[in-house]
Amino acid sequence: MTDAGAPPNPDSAGQAGNAPYRVLARKYRPSSFDDLIGQEAVVRTVSNAFETGRIPQAWILTGVRGVGKTTTARILARALNYEMPDGSVKGPTIHMPSLGVHCQAIMESRHMDVLEMDAASHTGVDDVRQINDSVRYAPASARYKVYIIDEVHMLSTAAFNAFLKTLEEPPEHAKFVFATTEIRKVPVTVLSRCQRFDLRRVEADVLMKHLANIAAKESVEIEPEALGIIARAAEGSVRDSLSLLDQAIAHAAGAVKADAVRQMLGLADRTRVIDLFESLARGDIASAFKEFRDQYDVGADPIVVLSDLAEFVNFVTRVKVIPATADNVAYGETERVRAKEFASKISMRVLSRMWQMLLKGIAEVQAATRPAAAAEMVLVRIAYVADLPTPDEAIKMLEQNGGGSPVVNGGSAARSSAPAAPMASAAPISAPVRMPTASPSAFAGGARPQMAAPAPDPHGAAPQLRITSFTQLVALAGQKRDLLTKGALEGDMRLVRFEEGRLEVALEPNASKTMISELAKKFELWTGRRWTVIVSNEQGQPTLRSVNQAAKQEHARTAEADPRVQEVLSRFPGAKVVEVRRLAPETPETNINVDYGTDDPLDSSDGDDL
Repeated sequence: MTDAGAPPNPDSAGQAGNAPYRVLARKYRPSSFDDLIGQEAVVRTVSNAFETGRIPQAWILTGVRGVGKTTTARILARALNYEMPDGSVKGPTIHMPSLGVHCQAIMESRHMDVLEMDAASHTGVDDVRQINDSVRYAPASARYKVYIIDEVHMLSTAAFNAFLKTLEEPPEHAKFVFATTEIRKVPVTVLSRCQRFDLRRVEADVLMKHLANIAAKESVEIEPEALGIIARAAEGSVRDSLSLLDQAIAHAAGAVKADAVRQMLGLADRTRVIDLFESLARGDIASAFKEFRDQYDVGADPIVVLSDLAEFVNFVTRVKVIPATADNVAYGETERVRAKEFASKISMRVLSRMWQMLLKGIAEVQAATRPAAAAEMVLVRIAYVADLPTPDEAIKMLEQNGGGSPVVNGGSAARSSAPAAPMASAAPISAPVRMPTASPSAFAGGARPQMAAPAPDPHGAAPQLRITSFTQLVALAGQKRDLLTKGALEGDMRLVRFEEGRLEVALEPNASKTMISELAKKFELWTGRRWTVIVSNEQGQPTLRSVNQAAKQEHARTAEADPRVQEVLSRFPGAKVVEVRRLAPETPETNINVDYGTDDPLDSSDGDDL
């Protein structure tokens, strides 16, 4: 990972004679801070610390695999012990223009004062005890004794505890450098004694330049698009990118082409993925099927095709939010140009809907016994909803067209470039039905039954609450938060006669018989007067619950008869009206919730309310 003009690296020497081949990840390993790429914050902090003499006794380096943790640890050891043969350098420095006295041995991991230990294979207390015993002795030839412990999170709890005292008060000649990919597994007591550096993932465009320089040094011809594919596949890991480049050079056996890299990685052709995306966006299921089958026949993995499709959806979304994203050279020219085109035409809600369906679809394909068939069904769902507007867009278009059909262009509903704001009165599709506790007349009028104010007693006794109707009695149970009693009065009892202080009811077949004996006590406690509750053999009136349910169904039928509602339902096959709620008592407008039904391919969790 060296740049042109960097000091010679023993791993970067040419392969002379019968010397074994060194992979690119070792051959171009950085040997100084100038060679590190994508870690400017770390280099700046260490540089300032060395220049001011504020050098800590321990560092801990964390980051994903392949970003240079162990390499940075060795460079730190070299900088701490940098010394020229003529003695011109008197202390630690990050400026190392040429190899010093100790540099060669440190970079080859054979210097006696720079000790490297793999904590994955040395996890016990005995291994740490050896370090504690040796740290007391001065370095043999170097300026500092440097202990590099890789994958430090693998140490046992006892080993960490044995390290604490030495790590807190080490001798002046000892320095510790820890490296780990699992910083959360390192005890806080250790972290508090170290200076922490988080090595970041390297950006794709930086990796592309780095790979291009190495390809030039290796005299390998490689397409820029192939470099972009390798850089994206590496996901910010320099070592992974060099390993993939090494593999691509061997696979191509000559000039490295983008198609050869895709074939090596099992990736689908990006141009064909974009064509598949376009077919889905148009709602052209036949074209999408043909494109997917063509890719599958040439060896593309269905999961990889859907993953690449999801990646392109994400790229289009990012371009829509931040147009400058389209200037990223890590993506091909075709991807950037067409992503701009799609971002200007497709709304954010449609892109989000495609992303959610792909995310769920990939999991389904991974678990399916026939991945290709499962992937095709995912594409069917996406294409099916492609020319369906989102619910709020459908209402907006209906309002703009005066109640006419939504405008459809080329098989796809016209969508605004920005998502419409959801209606303030919208409620979740699965929201429970709110059943009012009222008589039929009260329900129809939208009024809530009012209870008479307590009548004051002239003799100073506790006030008594006057209840003049059965619905007031039910409402009182709700106010007292006695849901069991309220539910029994609404659904299990049919009113026969009601007088103040006397209630006569007929019971439903499944009603609890023990409830009657408790009602009189509860009513007396709530109202301050004695009550008599009688079970009658007469038929009585319908239960409040059945009355309310009938009224609710009647409102739903009335709403379904509205032309605008019928137009919305026609645009969403399988949808139905499940609830009608009045927005305000003085306005005739209603809020309608639509159930998309189990036959609709779009999952109910992805829908919106009308």
